[in-house]
Amino acid sequence: MDECAICEKHQGRGPLVGEVLYEDETVLVSHAPAGVVNGYLGYLFVDAKRHVRGLAELEDEEACALALMVSRLARALEREGADHVYAFVFDHTPHHHVHVVARYPGTPREYWGPRVDEWPDARRGDETEIAVLCTRLRAGI
Repeated sequence: MDECAICEKHQGRGPLVGEVLYEDETVLVSHAPAGVVNGYLGYLFVDAKRHVRGLAELEDEEACALALMVSRLARALEREGADHVYAFVFDHTPHHHVHVVARYPGTPREYWGPRVDEWPDARRGDETEIAVLCTRLRAGI
């Protein structure tokens, strides 16, 4: 197998390594590094720990664990002020992961959906601000 960027992330290597909110034997939850999403606050990844290509390859236990974490993160992000939380599955990287992304009040409709992090006036922060947000989110999951 060619080197997988998400498997590397799980080993603490590569450009996708971000603040970890939660990890067990099935899932790893992290905030996107500031450089990957231009500091967008509330852009989370829920990764299958096992290297699986996509949804169809998940075992039932893995699918349930991922869904439960996505739901818990959505509630935590709403407590942080999100008026909507997206769960995107692109699987353009051959390791299953879910993008869980907050949309905050005032976001113009043209930035709703996968472009939410492109809004120039979106909530943004550096690694320190991401860490502070993650501390609060951890308490909510």
